[in-house]
Amino acid sequence: MGQVWKVLTALCCAGGITSGAIAEPTGTFRFAHDVGSGSLSSLDPIANGRILTITEKLMSRLVRPGVEGIPQPDLATSWSANDDGTVWTLELRDGVTFHDGSGFNAADVVYSLERILDPASDSPAASVISMVAGVKALDDMTVELTLDSTFADLPLQLMDPRLRIIPEGSGDTIGQTGIGTGPFKVDAFDADGVTVLTAFEDYYEGEPLLARMEIYGIPDEKTRLQAFLAGQLDMERGIKPLVRRALNRSDAYVVQEIPTGNWSGLVFRTDVPPFDNVNVRRALRMVVDRQEMLKLALDGGGIVSCDTPVAPSDQYRADMDCARDIEGAKQLLAEAGYPDGLKIKMHVAAVDAAWEAMALVFQDHAAQAGIDVEIVNASADGYWSEVWMKKDAFATSWGERPGDQALNEPFQSQAKWNESYFQDYTFDEKMRQARQSLDFFQRRGFYVEAQEYLFKRSGTLIPFHRTQLVGLSPRVKGLPGFKSDRIRWHQVSVDETPS
Repeated sequence: MGQVWKVLTALCCAGGITSGAIAEPTGTFRFAHDVGSGSLSSLDPIANGRILTITEKLMSRLVRPGVEGIPQPDLATSWSANDDGTVWTLELRDGVTFHDGSGFNAADVVYSLERILDPASDSPAASVISMVAGVKALDDMTVELTLDSTFADLPLQLMDPRLRIIPEGSGDTIGQTGIGTGPFKVDAFDADGVTVLTAFEDYYEGEPLLARMEIYGIPDEKTRLQAFLAGQLDMERGIKPLVRRALNRSDAYVVQEIPTGNWSGLVFRTDVPPFDNVNVRRALRMVVDRQEMLKLALDGGGIVSCDTPVAPSDQYRADMDCARDIEGAKQLLAEAGYPDGLKIKMHVAAVDAAWEAMALVFQDHAAQAGIDVEIVNASADGYWSEVWMKKDAFATSWGERPGDQALNEPFQSQAKWNESYFQDYTFDEKMRQARQSLDFFQRRGFYVEAQEYLFKRSGTLIPFHRTQLVGLSPRVKGLPGFKSDRIRWHQVSVDETPS
């Protein structure tokens, strides 16, 4: 509650949550984040508590996705591989400056990537480039990456939103300073209060149109929505489908509908009973009518998924059928030693607007197979540090990732974020084969097999991929309906003309 109070105090000082529209300085764009990691929140892009909605505006990547998700140059202007895809050479952009005035060069890239790969960093981002065995500077503007095996899709991995380049030697301070080469720089950072960013005039793509951003730490989704509706925020990414209907009837708001690979799910830890039994895990996923869950949780705003985290638009997405099968679930439970059903607890919180509805639908559907689901509502504040990966069954949400990364991060045996504690050599081997195949169709075949294997054995119910609903103030200009990591933030502006 202290975190919410700190932010509400700041908002009230600017005009009050109940006082209507706030008179803001010209060129100030205001939004909020959910303080998901509480006191662990940080500007370090590879830390467990990183705040991506801030770091994406501060730091650049080597490679970034274009509008269609195709790799495009950022700090690397070009890249090429040797014949067997084990050595990659990246040419870097000249004339780029960090926020502290230092010049960007190959030493910064070597430092940033080696820091991610260092086991001492304990970063979940390490799994994204785990195939990289060595990083070295060939000269000031050229970097060579040596892989431990063939990997044809390295540029896709380098688009990961956490793989930001920071100044050489800045690891101990980056969590507070946020120094990067991006369009905005940190004026003040307070994770559970107000963070202020200002335009970086030396940004390599041109000085930003916005002079300032104010970012409020508000863990409660209802409070964030209230602030947006009161005119105190210019953007809210967590608009509920039912709220969309009301907003669409008003000229005071704009709602963007963005198909994504983002997904929400229910996780059953495969290392604890009864979920350590594969038949139990499969039965729990078979009881759900996914289309109905999508309708009730998101008002139909998404695409049904058969427990694959790979985005519907991804080139490696498997085409599977996952119709509800109550009798099949009962039979699997009986084979697992639960002929009379079982009782479980499912932990959710207000972090994600869809979780509660998902849990209620799951509770109703599971009951028809003799599964008694008790829903436990946890606090939104600190959910990711106190519930996620700690309770036996809990809700989760993930952002879109390229196919290989989407599969590896939640399910590969040694992955930092293997939230269901899924340990399966067969799955790992299919992923290894996919990564090492230079032939696209062969590679796709292995990725499809990996997804089909998860559908049969995983501990994660992934019922749908979400259409993201983003609420905007009409005064916001230049913010197209792109996925967040494809937005060019230096081109965004706000209209300060009085209405």
